[in-house]
Amino acid sequence: MATHNACGRWDIFCAVVDNYGDIGVTWRLAKQLAQEHQLAITLWVDDLKSFSHILPQLDPGLMTQIHSNITINQWSQPSVVDYQVGDVIIEAFACELPEQIKHTLDTLHIAYKNDPQAVKPPLWLNLEYLSAESWVEGCHGLPSMQTSGIKKYFYFPGFSDKTGGLICEKTLLADRERWQLDSQNKQELFTSLGLSGIDQADTVVSVFSYESDALLGLCQLWQTNSAKTHALIPKGRSLNSLQAILPCSVDELTPGMQIPLGNLLIHILPMTDQEGYDKLLWSCDFNIVRGEDSFLRAQWAAKPFIWHIYEQEEDYHLIKLDAFMQLYCNNLPPELAISWKALNLAFNKEQAAQTCENWQQLNLADLPLQQHAKQWPIDAINDVDLVSRLVQFVKNS
Repeated sequence: MATHNACGRWDIFCAVVDNYGDIGVTWRLAKQLAQEHQLAITLWVDDLKSFSHILPQLDPGLMTQIHSNITINQWSQPSVVDYQVGDVIIEAFACELPEQIKHTLDTLHIAYKNDPQAVKPPLWLNLEYLSAESWVEGCHGLPSMQTSGIKKYFYFPGFSDKTGGLICEKTLLADRERWQLDSQNKQELFTSLGLSGIDQADTVVSVFSYESDALLGLCQLWQTNSAKTHALIPKGRSLNSLQAILPCSVDELTPGMQIPLGNLLIHILPMTDQEGYDKLLWSCDFNIVRGEDSFLRAQWAAKPFIWHIYEQEEDYHLIKLDAFMQLYCNNLPPELAISWKALNLAFNKEQAAQTCENWQQLNLADLPLQQHAKQWPIDAINDVDLVSRLVQFVKNS
């Protein structure tokens, strides 16, 4: 078994949860590692069909294939075919490595401990979920001793310089700035997505949420507003909340359909790849997002947003939401911070009436809100992105 350069070949394992969330983050991670750090990445994914929604070129029927110079393998429990030991192995979001691989790591560790000339086991990392909670700083980078003595390190993304950082490609913020400076880019994107009837003065909202009575309440409010609102919604969980105002069942909706409801026009979006989704977020006046990947991309879009956080037992998700809101609102004028927090909290509590009231209080054209949305990505990146910190962590370990 050949040895490799310091951190040249990595294996990343991802179990797809909620269709797009975990694989969305993992795919961005893999691409950035390969493109910016010239690492050989093998990505093991248990649900290629869901993966193909954000990577249309992917063939869910193939056991192995290469896209963006990344080897993508179907991960079929309990066994993993053709796994070869590399330099780093990552469990994305505690997905739990297959037993055969854990056994391989244990065996290599014991052999290497007894003979330093033996093959060195890969560095074993668990990439955790993003959180703004303060305890993350104390847990980031800590090892967990396994039965054989091999260590698994816990890597926590986060918003401070004592965490693992945030996924952000090196040119992303500059690319977004250039895109938003030319309004023609937005119009061309809308045309390519089959969207029509959107005037410059209209309010455009992208919606990628879980089911929520608050979303239905907002749509009913937008119907009666004096200004025209366009809600751009892909087929999925968001639309389940709107069945009461839709002219047909959600199953009958198709990309390209437009549903006029008073001064609200709902556009059914086609699914797009990650680059297309980024541009969609850049092009809207307001974004409603869910999970982790879309949540972070909404921040990089430099536009106001609602984060519909994944619901957890005993309302723990609201604690995570509050921790982020405290950070995000730190430099906002107090009255504006109160309005933005109240809107996000009411939406996540599914308080439709309160959500509508807070929406009406939030002026999307408010200059401090716009300035804050543009400054936040610069502050949040903390000079160094997650992938650069991760590569350095591996080298130091």
